Amino acid sequence: MGKLYKKEILQLIESSDELKASYLLKSESNLASAKILLQNNKLEESVGLAYYSMYHSVTALLFKAGIKCENHAAAIILLKKLFDIDNTEISFAKSERVDKQYYVDFHITREEVAQVINVSEKFNKHLLDFISRISQKDIIECRARLRKLIGIE
Repeated sequence: MGKLYKKEILQLIESSDELKASYLLKSESNLASAKILLQNNKLEESVGLAYYSMYHSVTALLFKAGIKCENHAAAIILLKKLFDIDNTEISFAKSERVDKQYYVDFHITREEVAQVINVSEKFNKHLLDFISRISQKDIIECRARLRKLIGIE
């Protein structure tokens, strides 16, 4: 994490409710689009947008806490390390997106895509609830944990 901080890919910034709200809207839009794509048998694209819906929810949480992270893998790790939120589901969705977006030798079913969308919906609801309940004290504590992780205590 220290290297990402030095490269300014990971930064401590002012908390932003405006950016949080913008990323939550992107999350909602991506999830709605994933459902439309599933209905129209665009399975590969649907998986990608279901993942991005989850990722934008994580980004919203980070901006709420005053953290900017431009690296997907790092953002997913921070979810667990800073907020103690299980990141298994978003890690799975990211893996599915990478497989479907970058490789051609795969088979995907509507049921599998529907499962990814369902996981995304549940994940986003959980994160939205978490964001609505996070206190200023919680934010201060998570920022202190981040300072330790990147070595700027």
